[in-house]
Amino acid sequence: MNKQTDPRHPLNQESISVCILTYKDAQLAAVYGLTDLLNTASQLHNKARDSQSASKVFRVECCGIEAISQTQISALSDNVLIIPPCLGSMPPESVPWTTSLPELHNKGTLICSICAGALYLAQSGLLDNRPATTHWSLANVFTDRYPQVKLDIDKLLIDDGDIVTAGGLMAWVDLGLRLVERFMGSSTMLATARYFLVDPGGREQRFYSSFSPSFNHGDAAVLKAQHWLQKHSTETITVPMMAQAACLEGRTFIRRFHAATRLNPSEYLQQLRVSKARELMEQTRQNVEEIAWQVGYEDASAFRRVFQKITGLTPRDYRKRFSSSQLS
Repeated sequence: MNKQTDPRHPLNQESISVCILTYKDAQLAAVYGLTDLLNTASQLHNKARDSQSASKVFRVECCGIEAISQTQISALSDNVLIIPPCLGSMPPESVPWTTSLPELHNKGTLICSICAGALYLAQSGLLDNRPATTHWSLANVFTDRYPQVKLDIDKLLIDDGDIVTAGGLMAWVDLGLRLVERFMGSSTMLATARYFLVDPGGREQRFYSSFSPSFNHGDAAVLKAQHWLQKHSTETITVPMMAQAACLEGRTFIRRFHAATRLNPSEYLQQLRVSKARELMEQTRQNVEEIAWQVGYEDASAFRRVFQKITGLTPRDYRKRFSSSQLS
């Protein structure tokens, strides 16, 4: 039996129930945006499938967790449960309703998170030893709390089958399109993307993330080296020079620097230089060779390789996508 004839296959189910949790400080733009996107996709799908069909593929509900008990949450029978982003304060480390998520997962519910919603999902233990993503700015907090999760903040969306995590605040669009593709097929997904005038895929979070080094790690010697690098990053720099700035022996410096920043010294320097190069590409009309030299690279080819490795885009493609000078 194939997916065209199997009634259990998502593409053949008449109704897919989606619950979007509306916890305290949940981003309402994501809650209502997903509701509109999924319901519109259902209408487009039905219209293409059968103009006489009265059924809807998606039933979308917003479930306020402050209005229902933990027991009621565990009693939900939806096909999909979405934990949207939050605005305001950081999610606490212990929230009672997260303990119900494994029970829902065991029932076969597809559980999804967006942005900081992944912190709630990680609390449940469902992300242990699994790949996941969240907003790039939450990477340090996330890895400190949940080191057992295989966090990859370069990815905007990670579909791990029965669990899907999405990165930034607006990644609810990417998640919504992924759900449409899964339950209604690629043609409906593309029709929905065209209707909302959104990119149907191919984005990565690293296109948008900026380098935000940690300065509150408590290692004064490493902090001294970081401040020195901030000032001298465009110059010719070696690891021994960094160690000297930190007043540490070479091997000790490398070990302590990685422990404090989660990067080795050379990677950290590359991040600083590429961060400066991004600004120059966004705000000036300087060519790539000039920018490479200005941020500390004598070899423009080497700069291009490092830039693409970190951002996921070639310098040319990055400028096309983000340069403000393109508008003038």
